[in-house]
Amino acid sequence: MAEPTTPGTDPAGAALAERPVGPRPTLADLTTLRVGGPVAAYAETHSEAELVDAVRGADEAGTPLLVLGGGSNVLAADAGFDGIVVRDARRGVDGVADSSCAGANVVVPAGQPWDEVVATAVAEGWMGVEALSGIPGSTGATPVQNVGAYGQEVAETLSSVRVYDRLERRTRLLAVGELGLGYRTSLLKRSLTDGTGGRPWGPTGRYVVLDVTFQLRLATLSAPVRYAELARSLGVDVGTRVPAAEVREAVLALRRGKGMVLDPEDHDTWSAGSFFTNPVLPVALAEERLPVDAPRFPVTDHTAIGQIGGAAPVVEGLVKTSAAWLIAHAGFEKGFGEGRATLSTKHPLALTNRGSATAADLLALARTVRDGVRDRFGIELVPEPVLVGLEL
Repeated sequence: MAEPTTPGTDPAGAALAERPVGPRPTLADLTTLRVGGPVAAYAETHSEAELVDAVRGADEAGTPLLVLGGGSNVLAADAGFDGIVVRDARRGVDGVADSSCAGANVVVPAGQPWDEVVATAVAEGWMGVEALSGIPGSTGATPVQNVGAYGQEVAETLSSVRVYDRLERRTRLLAVGELGLGYRTSLLKRSLTDGTGGRPWGPTGRYVVLDVTFQLRLATLSAPVRYAELARSLGVDVGTRVPAAEVREAVLALRRGKGMVLDPEDHDTWSAGSFFTNPVLPVALAEERLPVDAPRFPVTDHTAIGQIGGAAPVVEGLVKTSAAWLIAHAGFEKGFGEGRATLSTKHPLALTNRGSATAADLLALARTVRDGVRDRFGIELVPEPVLVGLEL
């Protein structure tokens, strides 16, 4: 069993962890955007049994439920939440390496800060998640969003997810093939709004993640570097393998430069990270609506990689473009906005709280940007964070 890194050294999670949380915090206390009103009830759970009991109890009482980890992907209403907020406080990284198969089976509770998992993997010589360094939030959110960055997705190393199924009222094991993973989506995320069981499940979906299992290769070198910007920062060609620790440091430096690593002193990091997902379009629609100089990237299926570190096959007929490029070329440059909520001065894809913003301020900014991109390019940007008590 590998011990996680010291929370105080975690560049992505420490800022939130150090903030005081009283007996009944507001959602501003619990989210990285630092906005949101009071909650009717609050529970912090320290075991799986406590977490399941809290979820089951809320459902049996008909109480609205919001399960939170790091709170890094949430925009919550100023009016607050008339239900119970359950925060999963479990920690630990349980990894068993097997040299006979050159792999490590790593089981992580949902509440564990994700960046500590990556730091542990790099320190232990477990390859496959090093490019996902610096992403704030909890491990339980990674399969929900199919978290990805700098050419890696958790879909490449995810083995299974244990969940509490609120419809069937039981614990279940979902293998990676059952999760329906795609670009920033999954069965888990879709259950927020798909109405399975005849009811909406949001803002917490039908499936509450209990723990996540990863299968990682044993290697001190990284997976092949697939992202051009990362390769340039490392001074290597795309496809090169370098020490995983160097990839981690390079990714953290890139993310800091974009305001994407939490820092309580830097208002550019008072955000939910990338607020909009990169649009995925049919090729014909991309040709019709994107200017010739707009970025066009192949859409790849990271669930179909033959082995950890292998290349993801291309999905024919689709193209992905850059939401940041669309935002900037629709007239919304870095720092756009006035007063309490603006785009980050480091990256146009992050909406930031300049210190005293409300959810209404951020929602108005998001609508302005979304509508401007739609008017300019005919492309609808889709928000990435979960909206609690709000509609865009």
